[in-house]
Amino acid sequence: MRIYIETYGCQMNDYDSRMVTSMLAAAGHASETDPRRADAVIVNTCSVRERAEDRVLGRLRQLTGLMKPDAVLGVIGCVAQRMADDLLSSAHGVDFVVGTDQYERLPEAVANAHAGSRSVSTRVVREQTYDARPSPTEASICDFVSVMRGCDNYCSYCIVPYVRGRERSRPLDRVLDETRSLIELGARDVTFIGQNVNSYLDGDVDFAGLLRAANDVPGLARIRFATSHPKDLSDAVIDAVAGLDNVCEHVHLPVQSGSDTILEAMNRSYTRDDYLALVEKLRARVPGVAVTTDVIVGFPGETEEDYRATVSLMDEVRFDSAFMFRYSVRAGTRAAKLTDDVPEEMKLARLESVISLQRSVTEEINRRLVGTVQEVLVEGPSEKDESLLFGKTGTSKVVVFDGQTATVGGLEPVLITEASAWTLRGTHAPGGGKTRAEKDLAGSGGPR
Repeated sequence: MRIYIETYGCQMNDYDSRMVTSMLAAAGHASETDPRRADAVIVNTCSVRERAEDRVLGRLRQLTGLMKPDAVLGVIGCVAQRMADDLLSSAHGVDFVVGTDQYERLPEAVANAHAGSRSVSTRVVREQTYDARPSPTEASICDFVSVMRGCDNYCSYCIVPYVRGRERSRPLDRVLDETRSLIELGARDVTFIGQNVNSYLDGDVDFAGLLRAANDVPGLARIRFATSHPKDLSDAVIDAVAGLDNVCEHVHLPVQSGSDTILEAMNRSYTRDDYLALVEKLRARVPGVAVTTDVIVGFPGETEEDYRATVSLMDEVRFDSAFMFRYSVRAGTRAAKLTDDVPEEMKLARLESVISLQRSVTEEINRRLVGTVQEVLVEGPSEKDESLLFGKTGTSKVVVFDGQTATVGGLEPVLITEASAWTLRGTHAPGGGKTRAEKDLAGSGGPR
C-alpha cells in the first residue's frame, strides 16, 4: 500500500514520522506524497497546546474529503495518546489510533483498517525506546537522533509526561550506531533530541558522556542538542560544550517566566536567581555561546509585577532568540485546575510586547556579526532564491549567502554583510579564516 504521513509539532514528531516510515517500509509499504493517491493517510499529531490540537482536528475533516473512497485514516502521536477512543467515536472518519509507545503495531493497524476493523493501541510501555526499528535509509545534511523519550518533570502546564510517558534513555551504542548510519547516508550535522536531553543516563554514561563519545564519531562535523531543563544543565555538560570541537556553542534553555511566584506555580524547580547564575556560568565557560529560550506569558495568577519580572529577565539575559507563547489551558495538566484569570486581551498584549523586545535584542546581537567571518555548514539552495545558498553557524544562526564555489555539506567561511532579526546575509570568503575573537561574537553579547 502507498502511505501518506503528515506531521505536526516538534522535532520529536518529525523524528517519529521518519521512524514510522522505516517501519512501514520494512513491512512492504511505500511512501506517498499526495493524500489523494494514498491507500492510507496517517496524521502524526501534537498536543502541547490547545491550538495545535484544534488544528489537527480540523485537518482530519479536510483529509476525509480528499482521500480515495477505499483509503483509511489513522492518527498517531500525542493527540492519539490523549484522546484515544474519542477519535474513533467522533465524526472525523478515523479508522485507527496508535499511541506514542505503540508504533510497532502500525503495520498491523493499517492492514486491519483495510480489512474493515477499526482499532486503538495506546498502551504505555515504560521501556519502549524503539531500538528494534529498522536502520534509517535516508538522511538530511542536518538530521536528528532521539536519545531519550518521555519526561519526569511534570511542569504544571505541560501535557508531555501524560502523552509520552516517563523518561527512558536509549542505549549509548544504539545512539552512536544510528548517528553513524546517518553519516554514511550523508548527514554532517546531528541534533540529539529528547524532552529533557540533560537527563540522559545509560548505566554510568550521562549526557556529557554521550557528547564525548559522539564527538569521536568520524565524519560528524557538528553536534547539537535540545531541549535542556535548567535544573539538569550540569557542569559536565557545560564543559562538553566548551571543550569538545564538534559540539556547537548553542544551548536552548527554557526559562518560561522571570517571576519566582510563577516559576513555583509552574513547578519549574528553580528560581530566577538560579537561572541567572546558570546563564552567567555558561557564558563565562563558553565565550560566544548562543542562549535561546522559551517564554510563557499569561499563566494563571500572573500579575503585572510577575509579567514585568519576565520582561526584566529577558532584558538582562539578552537571549539570541526565543519561542514565546501566551498560556492556554491543557486539559489533564495540573495547571488546568487553576483559574485561568488573565484576560485574553491582556495575554495578547503581553505576548506582543515580549515578541517586540526579543526581536530588537536578536537584531542587535545579529548586527554585531556584520563584518566578521563565520563558519557555516551549507545545507543547500535558499528556498526564496535558488541562486543563493543557506546554512547555519555553530550558534544556530541562519545564513543566506552568495557562494557558487561553496560545497553543500561543507563547513565554509562566510563574510557577514547584512543582518536582521531573522537571517544573516553574506558572501563566501574562501581562505578568509575566522579568528577566535570573531567566533566569540557569534553568540549573545552578554552583559551590555
